Amino acid sequence: MLVYILRRLANVVVMLLVISIVTFAIFFMVPKISGTDPVMLYVGKNASPQAIEGLRVKLGFNHSVPDQYWLYLKGIFAGRDYNNGPDVTHCAAPCLGYSFANEQPVWPTLINAVPVTGSLALGAAVIWLLFGTATGVVSALRRRSIFDRISMVTALAGVSLPIYFTGLVASAIFIYDLGWLPSGQYVSFTDNPAQWAEFLLLPWITLAFLYAATYARLTRATMLEVMGEDYIRTARAKGLSERMVIFKHAMRSTMTPILTVFGLDLGALFGGAILTEKTFNLRGLGYEALEGISTNDVPTIMGVTLFAAFFIVMANLVVDLLYAVVDPRVRLG
Repeated sequence: MLVYILRRLANVVVMLLVISIVTFAIFFMVPKISGTDPVMLYVGKNASPQAIEGLRVKLGFNHSVPDQYWLYLKGIFAGRDYNNGPDVTHCAAPCLGYSFANEQPVWPTLINAVPVTGSLALGAAVIWLLFGTATGVVSALRRRSIFDRISMVTALAGVSLPIYFTGLVASAIFIYDLGWLPSGQYVSFTDNPAQWAEFLLLPWITLAFLYAATYARLTRATMLEVMGEDYIRTARAKGLSERMVIFKHAMRSTMTPILTVFGLDLGALFGGAILTEKTFNLRGLGYEALEGISTNDVPTIMGVTLFAAFFIVMANLVVDLLYAVVDPRVRLG
């Protein structure tokens, strides 16, 4: 088991290093290859030649590409000094650069956005995992029943309807027409847990509706396939109760693909649920990424990209470790 964990950790380190190289190349090398000066992404088209040259020196664009990447990587782990003669700006580790939109370090901005995105992702994940999986299991066990048909039609609607549509409709009904839920700004859990949950309830349900539909369909299809396996028939032939057959044998095999999809979905959401955050005005990582794109704020976009990649890679690591718990045969692979 220890060898399995160490091998997966080594894969995570290599993957994060590759992602950082690719991200750096996209935002720093590709514009240069296409004939665009990367400095122009920071200063704009109307800057003076002196300002352009000064910023080129300060950001390290006067160095070779490998040196630029080394400075960027060093800044993440040890901090970085942006030096332009008498003008020296220190960026403490982990340094992801300075936003030229608000001239603030990118890292504190992302850290402030993480609780919002984390609250949204975790709350929605609990809802969609419980309701989606339970619905899929019941639909598989009661195949072609009224419940099965209704749940699958609902799941199809959940998959088909975009989040911004369901979010706006839900807001119009439950906030403005019925007045059941409040409107306003996000409240931190530490400040007021009740208002935190009350404000996030509708975003949770809206986001979970999309994913629960996918999980219900996936669980139903996997459960139907597993229930037809030989070992399930053998377990029944040995006289095991139906409850034991379902929860001890069938569910264990069904959870393997569910864990795979859940890890990827949760990791991606921690990188920012852009549509949901924008619809409900939640200033999370997705909202910051969208703002960075609209203002051409390259450091912020790069920071969110690396943040999202980190969460997705770590989610895959957790899934790999859970595989070893759910199915011991994975440890031998």
